[in-house]
Amino acid sequence: MVVAVGKRVLDSGWIAARSTEVKLTGIQLTTTNPPSVGPKSPWMEAVVPGSVLATLVKNKVVPDPFYGLENEAILDIADSGRDYYTYWFFTTFDSNLSANQFLDLNFRGVNYSAEVYLNGHQKLLPKGMFRRHSLDVTSILNSEGSNLLAVLVHPPDHPGKIPPEGGQGGDHEIGKDVTTQYVEGWDWICPIRDRNTGIWDEVSISVTGPVKIIDPHLVSTFYDNYTRVYLEAAVELENRSSTVAGCTVNIQVTTELEGDVCLVEHLQTQYLAIAAGKCVQYTFPQLFFYKPNLWWPNGMGKQALYNVTITANIEGHGESDTWNQLFGFRKIESSIDKNTGGRLFKVNGKPIFIRGGNWIVSDGLLRLSRKRYETDIKFHADMNFNMIRCWGGGVAERPDFYHYCDIYGILVWQEFWITGDVDGRGVPVSNPNGPLDHDLFLLCARDTVKLLRNHPSLALWVGGNEQVPPPDINNALKKDLQLMPHFQTVIEGGKKLTVSTALCDYLDGTRIYIQGSMWDGFADGQGNFTDGPYEIQYPESFFKDDFYKYGFNPEVGSVGMPVAATIRATMPIEGWQIPLFNKVADGYVEEVPNPIWTYHKYIPYSKPGKVHDQILLYGLPTDLDDFCLKAQLVNYIQYRALLEGYSSHMWSKYTGVLIWKNQNPWTGLRGQFYDHLLDQTAGFYGCRSAAEPLHVQLNLATYFIEVVNTLPNDLSDVAIEASVWDLEGTSPYYKVYEDLSIPSKKTTRIAEMKYPKSKNPKPAYFLLLKLYNKSDYSILSRNFYWLHLPGGDYKSLEPFRKKKIPLKLTTQTFISGTTYEMEVLVQNRSKKPDPSRHSTDQNNFITKIQHKATGDDYDSNSELQPAITNSQENDHDDGTRKGGFFRSLSRIFFSKTDGNSSRVCEVNGSDVGVAFFIHFSVHAANAKYQEGEDTRILPVHYSDNYFSLVPGEQMRIKLSFEVPPGVTPRVTLHGWNYPGGHTVHH
Repeated sequence: MVVAVGKRVLDSGWIAARSTEVKLTGIQLTTTNPPSVGPKSPWMEAVVPGSVLATLVKNKVVPDPFYGLENEAILDIADSGRDYYTYWFFTTFDSNLSANQFLDLNFRGVNYSAEVYLNGHQKLLPKGMFRRHSLDVTSILNSEGSNLLAVLVHPPDHPGKIPPEGGQGGDHEIGKDVTTQYVEGWDWICPIRDRNTGIWDEVSISVTGPVKIIDPHLVSTFYDNYTRVYLEAAVELENRSSTVAGCTVNIQVTTELEGDVCLVEHLQTQYLAIAAGKCVQYTFPQLFFYKPNLWWPNGMGKQALYNVTITANIEGHGESDTWNQLFGFRKIESSIDKNTGGRLFKVNGKPIFIRGGNWIVSDGLLRLSRKRYETDIKFHADMNFNMIRCWGGGVAERPDFYHYCDIYGILVWQEFWITGDVDGRGVPVSNPNGPLDHDLFLLCARDTVKLLRNHPSLALWVGGNEQVPPPDINNALKKDLQLMPHFQTVIEGGKKLTVSTALCDYLDGTRIYIQGSMWDGFADGQGNFTDGPYEIQYPESFFKDDFYKYGFNPEVGSVGMPVAATIRATMPIEGWQIPLFNKVADGYVEEVPNPIWTYHKYIPYSKPGKVHDQILLYGLPTDLDDFCLKAQLVNYIQYRALLEGYSSHMWSKYTGVLIWKNQNPWTGLRGQFYDHLLDQTAGFYGCRSAAEPLHVQLNLATYFIEVVNTLPNDLSDVAIEASVWDLEGTSPYYKVYEDLSIPSKKTTRIAEMKYPKSKNPKPAYFLLLKLYNKSDYSILSRNFYWLHLPGGDYKSLEPFRKKKIPLKLTTQTFISGTTYEMEVLVQNRSKKPDPSRHSTDQNNFITKIQHKATGDDYDSNSELQPAITNSQENDHDDGTRKGGFFRSLSRIFFSKTDGNSSRVCEVNGSDVGVAFFIHFSVHAANAKYQEGEDTRILPVHYSDNYFSLVPGEQMRIKLSFEVPPGVTPRVTLHGWNYPGGHTVHH
């Protein structure tokens, strides 16, 4: 069969073997002696994309390095030598080219170098983890039958050693190569024994005709307040034939209207004659768009995306090559804010307050997949984040990562591969001159820019983490990444920089380059070590003026203990022991974790001499479940306070904050909002609350109620209801603030919450804040606190656990194949609402807030209807978005249990009070699972979790998840008052 023009990914059928165990040459493997898996064979099923270690773990050749202390049982490359982790990878593919067709074998990422053998012919992949390789193998293909492909992958040249004390980046030798630097270990991860050696990104074959399309470059230019937009497109065309190619180049721009219906916005055709064996640069005439749909970051509007397709057709041949990309019309500007000294970002002319976090890589063994990326990025959107920083000690993230950031509206700060600890700092002091081969670094950097530059989510390039690249690299990057005139915000000598306007003269030209993560508007702006801190804080500290001095903090970190089920799933029983709480001389408590927690970089919930233990505020934990539940209470408070504290000073002191860090690429025990198994901590939902675009909050330092409005429009005729609830279920304090006007892009102080100053306040109590429209009581923001009096604690919550608060849960389930979408209406039935007070108890959340300035709608995720919001849409395999899960269903299937549209479950109880810290989980209900086995179905996307309901209040929660074939899910409710758990759906 003739192979059609296009790309085919080679992501299955790979096998691998250690090079020292294979006695055949690459020529023999790909001609007379192709390998196979067998009882006496060294060959095994391989993980591609992935690392050598990922393959060894998959085949149980080595234990799981992320489980317990098993990483210590795996031989480190420093002790084994590089040959031990030098591996062969082998697969086959079919092809049958027609006349004037060419086939390229493409490697999007290999760490660190490789020898490629195809049908007995050798080709080399030079060094460098972050560079693409494209090999024209047309002349060496088998015209009939399979093509035999063997790849011998070599580890980094300088894998380094791990000192006994560990440290940031081990002995720093890894910094001599252009590769990941975290692999020698850090204060948040153990060493990766193979240093991520492997075919770590996509392998593909691509078929073209005589002319090949190379690295198109798309740029949008705006005029007249974003009503007129011009799309510029440049492309390199290579004629690989021996004759002149009469080439018709087409560009087509389409937008999806509904389902599979597309509107062609533009179609342009140009004719070129390309000489034999030549490459030409071609720039299309500008395409004009009037009032296009704009791409906005998460929380500012919709993520409108157009599909740009470029094709090359050859006279007498037909289609030669095609390329397509989802593209968003948006303009990102960045400058140093005069008021705060912090870096200020604007998108489409509107300032955006940055709230996000730091990112390493989705998996420390580089088992990268689109499905995992989609979950990761949707989690960030669910937390209401708007930026991810790809930290310099990790990787240049992949196009799949950026695809989902485009879909979900997450801006990306992409760093190059320099970190201060490995490039100029640390113990021992590392080499400040970066990698040995500066030309290789720049080659990888330029290729990375070409790979990623068309993604609207990509916001800025940064030279390194807490360090500037060596002068020659830094100067070259500044020149390569200079801005086009339309994107310039820097003025030198009172005049704008004069540069070329030809698109082909720019490597990017649309987004800034900053030399380091603590320079030019980040931290103190001068490169001094002024990010952090990285430990537990008193919640009120985040609100104080002296917490952080500078306008934009690129790293501030804290705790990240997962739920107990994750500890049991990732550690043997020895790791289930909770820390000892030792009182030290100054009255503080020092936590002493077990050795397995220490190995997994546990960060304590106390800081002797600075912060008293925040878990002990709830009483001494009795076991693992009790400890992890109390840790979730602290996680929620800690991260909500962090973001609320920064938001309290929005634009007056800060322009943004990035949390260290969002997730762990392994089973670490610090700095994460969801664990490596993809179960969220309560901190996830603390962030989700604090970072909502319109948010009512309590300043924990002043006890003033505030409203944070990051939306582009003012609000009027709104009110705030503040109610205090005690542990007996009564409301001793109730206050409504009416006729409020909330200006846009500002934090507004409303009034003091005076309950702590009232007569005989309770030592621990609950506060519920609701911001709502007066016209219809629709809720714009809801925020629930548990608080104690100054100098107090939460120990009175312990006997409160015995209260039995009645709940009613009404569940509606939608099933499509293995995908479940559920709505659960949770009602606290312990008391009927007083019609004279708490008029918003039904939580009638508003679904849309009109963006007057942009014309777009902001979709809230609170009120759950049988439809799916923009941020929850999935996408087709071809990269375009579906119309949404519920919209695409022709039939709605309800719960299998009773065959009705709803199922009612009641949790009995006779007490009155707050149903506190309710959270759902989803498990496999199959009886074959053994006791103690982790039965969780992960990941699950929740509209909210770890929430509380006051008497008479109700809330709708949405869950979505996929189940393995043949598995029946069981949805369980837990809570502070519900320790045993209750089955909601089965």
